[in-house]
Amino acid sequence: MDGFQFAIDRGGTFTDVYARCPGGKTRVMKLLSEDPSNYPDAPREGIRRILEEETGQPMPPDKPVDTSQIQWIRMGTTVATNALLERKGEKMALLITEGYKDLLHIGNQARPKIFDLIISVPDVLYETVVEVSERVFLQKDSCQMEKPLNCKTEVGSTGERVEIWETLDEAKLRQDLANVASKGIHSLAVVLMHSYTYSAHEERVGEIASELGFKHVSLSSAVMKMVKIVPRGFTACADAYLTPSIKTYLSSFASGFHDNLKGKQVLFMQSDGGLTPMDRFNGSRAILSGPAGGVVGYAQTTYQKHSDLPVIGFDMGGTSTDVSRYAGEYEHVFETTTAGITIQAPQLDINTVAAGGGSRLFFRSGLFDVGPESAGAHPGPTCYRKGGPLCVTDANLILQRLLPDYFPKIFGATEDQPLDKEASLKKFTELTEQINSFHASQQGSEKEPLSVEEVAMGFIRVANETMCRPIRALTQARGHDTSRHVLACFGGAGGQHACAMARSLGMSTVFIHKYSGILSAFGIALADVVHESQEPCALEYKKPSFDHIDNRIKLLSSQCEKELQQQGFERSHIETQPFLHLRYDRTDCALMCSAGVYKPTDASSSYGDFEAAFTERYKREFGFTIPGRPIIIDNIRVRGVGRTMIPADQTVTAKGGIAAPEETVKCYFEDGHLDTSVFKLDELGPGQKISGPAIIIDKNSTILVEPYCEATLTDSGDVKIKIGTGELKRIGTELDTIQLSIFSHRFMSTAEQMGRILQRTAISTNIKERLDFSCAMFGSDGGLVANAPHIPVHLGAMQKTVQYQMNFLGDNMKKGDMILTNHPSAGGSHLPDLTVITPVFHDGVKRPVFYVASRGHHADIGGATPGSMPPHSKSLLEEGAIFKTFKLVKNGQFQEEEVSAALNAPGQYDGCSGTRNLHDNLADLRAQVAANQKGITLISELIAAYGLDVVLAYMSYIQQNAEVAVRDMLREIGGETLSRTGATRLKATEYMDDGTAITLTIDVNIEKGSAVFDFTGTGPEVYGNCNAPRAITSSAIIYCLRCMIGHDVPLNQGCLAPVNVIIPEGCILDPSDGAAVVGGNVLTSQRIVDVILKAFGVCAGSQGCMNNITFGDESGAHYETIAGGAGAGPTWDGQSGVHTNMTNTRITDPEILERRFPVILSRFELIPNTGGRGQYNGGDGVERRILFRKPMTASVLSERRVHRPYGLKGGEPGHTGRNLFVYRDGRLINLGGKTSIQAQAGDTIRICTPGGGGYGPPPKEQDQMKDEDQLPSKRRRVDKVVSHLCEERGSVHAFRLAQEQV
Repeated sequence: MDGFQFAIDRGGTFTDVYARCPGGKTRVMKLLSEDPSNYPDAPREGIRRILEEETGQPMPPDKPVDTSQIQWIRMGTTVATNALLERKGEKMALLITEGYKDLLHIGNQARPKIFDLIISVPDVLYETVVEVSERVFLQKDSCQMEKPLNCKTEVGSTGERVEIWETLDEAKLRQDLANVASKGIHSLAVVLMHSYTYSAHEERVGEIASELGFKHVSLSSAVMKMVKIVPRGFTACADAYLTPSIKTYLSSFASGFHDNLKGKQVLFMQSDGGLTPMDRFNGSRAILSGPAGGVVGYAQTTYQKHSDLPVIGFDMGGTSTDVSRYAGEYEHVFETTTAGITIQAPQLDINTVAAGGGSRLFFRSGLFDVGPESAGAHPGPTCYRKGGPLCVTDANLILQRLLPDYFPKIFGATEDQPLDKEASLKKFTELTEQINSFHASQQGSEKEPLSVEEVAMGFIRVANETMCRPIRALTQARGHDTSRHVLACFGGAGGQHACAMARSLGMSTVFIHKYSGILSAFGIALADVVHESQEPCALEYKKPSFDHIDNRIKLLSSQCEKELQQQGFERSHIETQPFLHLRYDRTDCALMCSAGVYKPTDASSSYGDFEAAFTERYKREFGFTIPGRPIIIDNIRVRGVGRTMIPADQTVTAKGGIAAPEETVKCYFEDGHLDTSVFKLDELGPGQKISGPAIIIDKNSTILVEPYCEATLTDSGDVKIKIGTGELKRIGTELDTIQLSIFSHRFMSTAEQMGRILQRTAISTNIKERLDFSCAMFGSDGGLVANAPHIPVHLGAMQKTVQYQMNFLGDNMKKGDMILTNHPSAGGSHLPDLTVITPVFHDGVKRPVFYVASRGHHADIGGATPGSMPPHSKSLLEEGAIFKTFKLVKNGQFQEEEVSAALNAPGQYDGCSGTRNLHDNLADLRAQVAANQKGITLISELIAAYGLDVVLAYMSYIQQNAEVAVRDMLREIGGETLSRTGATRLKATEYMDDGTAITLTIDVNIEKGSAVFDFTGTGPEVYGNCNAPRAITSSAIIYCLRCMIGHDVPLNQGCLAPVNVIIPEGCILDPSDGAAVVGGNVLTSQRIVDVILKAFGVCAGSQGCMNNITFGDESGAHYETIAGGAGAGPTWDGQSGVHTNMTNTRITDPEILERRFPVILSRFELIPNTGGRGQYNGGDGVERRILFRKPMTASVLSERRVHRPYGLKGGEPGHTGRNLFVYRDGRLINLGGKTSIQAQAGDTIRICTPGGGGYGPPPKEQDQMKDEDQLPSKRRRVDKVVSHLCEERGSVHAFRLAQEQV
């Protein structure tokens, strides 16, 4: 070794340094990342101290560090992440195609949290927007529009042909850029439509910007050449925003060394787990720079070292936990969201969940809750001596799992005090009294009071279950068995929880590296240098394309090899791996595939059989393939790796004999206090075994070896723990609130895993990609126990569906039967939502002991129009196939012939058709059957473990708990309402656009925590389709109650127990059996929410509509809902351009829309000043203009085109929406709220959505904020922060978000 080698992880709180010294000695150091009174830069200071200590040469802190003995420096940093989270990047401007100035504000139009009335979306990164006059269309053979005279056709890089309908207006651009420069902005992001394939316009913009002196220009086509303008635009903005900040930091870092580190190898860790030279490190690939090192660390030190099993990485820190997986290849994702910014770039799939040592502990309405709020580093847990709240760390301290004598003494005003156990004990005593008081207040409760230790232990068990859920989701989502993994634990807090979590997950081995406290830094030392080349493609994977594919792979491989050779790697140390980003035609579910073990054949690329690799992975992840469906290549990618050949393990000298403990302490476990031996890791040697219970203390972490587990020291000095099963503690049928919290997680996890199976095995876009489905489990009375995901219009609705079938079928419900239903009078919402119900029987019990059900939105089930959502339907028969009670599975046999006939039955009615896609209907129904079967299996496992009586008892208890929570909620809401309005009787009326009244009177009984929702006075059933089945009103009430309380409560049967709902028979909210209802689900549901929130007076009216539009012809159709303005409230402006209340559907990316359909999205932007004015202003609506390139039928189904969204407390109402149609000759007509029209090539439909209402009287004109001078996301919001919240990310979080954005 020629010199010192440094690997550094600069985190948000601490900087970890791992150093290899000449001669083989290793050094580890941990410093505060920010300590300006002692040093300017933590990584430089760590290097300086180690060099000074190891060489004996003085190196003054105020002088540049001598680099003569440094061989290399490698570093990971959170600089980019922190700049993004704190919005402290470079001032920059966005240049985007004309008509799209608000596109990145609107994004996918879904709100981040469906139950938040204060809709808070992250600020955009840019300071100003320039609309670039230019336009490129994809060539369509079906286009019948007349082209401009000078229209040119080019072949894009993907092979797609593009037409230049409008050339770049350079004169206007120069003028606009001069104006941007005058504002002191020197960084630009350029994002033009279809630049992923045709980049000439972007490149010319970049040239002009450089001529005018802009210092940094990020072209979206250069930063990440992938289709989808929204995430590509976010990525370009992130690059323009972060890269200058990174360059500034790198320059500052280098300036602390002699000659600015010239001639030294300095590499930085990228989000994809590979290193890159310092001068190539950029913003869009730096987001996971630090966490990526941890993944490399456990992958290189655990996989196939101590087990052949794949590895789950578990990195538990202070505010959050990172979970990832390694099975021989790094698992990457290519589109993730961080701090509200969606970034297209290769990133390791690191899933961050809101559970860490600093996660706060709550007892709410009989449930133990952990997080998601965190105490952060400041004030931190109670024991940190800063007045912080109770956290997971305090619970471990109370249980003697953390020992103050072995923990750094860095607390208190003088920063030399130990952890404050007395403060933790005092607060836990108060919380225990509160919990015992609650138990004593419950009717019939004879429960013994809990001890402080039992309460602390309860919170630890709930925290463990919270962290187990994403691990189950990460593995099972891809078809892997969770138990067939090793748990690799690292991070400061994980060692205290690893054994219990591994046991809960069924794992047999935990592995903890000797450097687990600084594993990210150690991983950075082991990482390879990576260079990637990628380009988009649009070809079908078939023989005529293979030559092109092979040539592009060869070119991209040579680019990677050349780049790595320039960095000093010999050719023998360079490996390249080609990938194709493949998907089935007419789906969005693309998989990045390497050929792997699939060798080339005569029917494949010469680089391997990518089709075989794709179909094998698709089958494993989704449970099926689609034979005969073309496979499309979205991207060609080559990953070049320069192997650094650095050894991972160093053998430690063996120590004989039995390990001697430092001391024995009393540690609390589920069996009570047990004698627990304490060992120091650096005093232990290879081969020594330690039986649990024991505590192993490391410099940076504490490892708990639980009873029935055994720890062994490996030859490398690492800790390997064998997990024993122990004795399963018998749980009785009496209520235990700790066990209730555990069962709450397990029941919800069951519903979530059912959803995973449904998504994996479904075939339609609606279910597989839009995730428009819900899965649920029900008790023996048909009462809802757990429902996932939270699609607002499905909340609580399936309970009525199950109970209808129970009452109708009675004893005719047999084992092996599954019932299909969608009828509104049988608990359905609208006909496309098909529900499959499975009764579950148990040996010796005559009636079903529980039920599972799955509800999925089928894209078409016949009826008058494609999509089964006709805007003018007058009867249910026009809306598609009807199933009131239909045995889809009888005696275990799927009734394909019978259900096919029923799906085609609507064709017998005039003007109607049978289903237009029977194949997808059948495939999705089979997927629903599979999801139900998964639910049965999981609950059966619970029954096997705990007994039927216990599981049924806790199903009942979780429902009772929801009732308690809602009663508490109603008392709180009633009290607030009384203080705000002086009354607990509340009234409100809202009018549909046809004049139908929705009238509501609410009586809240504060003492009992109950309420009556009386809709007497509501108008009659309408001759149209805005009739809403009763289930929709129930869902709207649950949704509104949950929004008003502001924190999670169980959403099940108990929610409506304290609520008496009165709906007059025959009104619009309780229509007759044959009434049309499709508009009730998507329109009236929004208006019911309007009237409830208006009665309570919590906020002004939001857009009150979903703005449904469908267009298509015999070759296919497209359906979408469009965002609008949100209502303002007492402390906040309403958000603009976002979905509200009962919908949260993502909108199709403009480039995908124009690629798939013969239309042009000519405008998609906010309509200024359409939100109502007030002390707080309502959010603005949006305009979406769609130009038709061939004849098509367009249908709209909308509300709020007549009556304006209400303002409150003197605030002005929002503006109504409008649906306009512009003929190609310029004639403009108003379409009204609900209609169909035949469009011709060149015609345009303009959907203008409503704004939200204002709150409070508007200020005088001179005080009025000039909104036109502000970017939409810069408007005022509530200015208080209740608690730190973890920034969740990764594929599991993305899936949950997608579930809530339907």
